[in-house]
Amino acid sequence: MYPNDGFREVGRQECLRLMAEVSVGRIVYTRRALPAVLPVNFSLDDDGAVVLRTSAASDLVRAVDGAVVAFEADDVDAARHSGWSVVVTGTATVVTDPAEHERLARTGPVSWVPAPREVFVRIEPELVTGRELIGGRTLYGVNLTA
Repeated sequence: MYPNDGFREVGRQECLRLMAEVSVGRIVYTRRALPAVLPVNFSLDDDGAVVLRTSAASDLVRAVDGAVVAFEADDVDAARHSGWSVVVTGTATVVTDPAEHERLARTGPVSWVPAPREVFVRIEPELVTGRELIGGRTLYGVNLTA
């Protein structure tokens, strides 16, 4: 990002606040030694961890448990050329503690595709970065609202 290029860096707390406003994001992980991206619904736990709920038999669970992943969420207004994007990078783990699983069953995300046996995946927010695009502003003097 360059000064006055229309982007604004967003701090960690604001990133987490913005993410709490949306319910769909994308998890970025490794599948067969290649990058994979999967849209998922999610929620944020009280400590800022990203929480996913998915089938215990899913390929995603096997691929991410114990791995470092990235998670991206955003909100874009195409008409105004504005929006924000937040990326959380951290270790993903399947929740195995029965009490924690029960708590998340009450407070965590509800799966959009329920399965007979579901698990929760937590992504610990080790690195949280974000940026906001402020519509109509650019370093190059181009009028984006025209």
